[in-house]
Amino acid sequence: MPFENKIAIVIKDDLQHWQKLNVASFLASSVAVRFPETHGQPFVNASNSEFLPFIKQPMLIYKADDPSQLDRAFRRAKERDLHIGVFTSPLFLTKNEVENHLEIGKTTDESQDLAGIVIYGENKKVNKALNGLKFHD
Repeated sequence: MPFENKIAIVIKDDLQHWQKLNVASFLASSVAVRFPETHGQPFVNASNSEFLPFIKQPMLIYKADDPSQLDRAFRRAKERDLHIGVFTSPLFLTKNEVENHLEIGKTTDESQDLAGIVIYGENKKVNKALNGLKFHD
């Protein structure tokens, strides 16, 4: 089943593995929280145990070889009015949501130190925003 919209995550390639997983998890959750229509139904197994649903469409994970690629994707997504989630490097040092808001609130679009972004929106617009990036390996 084709989807009209795309979810794409871009992560700096020079992060440690645990940081990449952390960034991907938080950014994926931002789409799920903001767009309930992306949720699937809970899973039920043969024991009748119910499990949390997934987002019902694929998410594509891209890598940014350097900060300029991440900044470019962010800027191009913003120019196309796509929905953007950000994870900045200082968030690796925070302990709670209040600290996260304080850290993100300190910076502008131009000064933020992005570790990763998630972009959600029309397929063609997302593709244009990410033009030139490669899938994460």
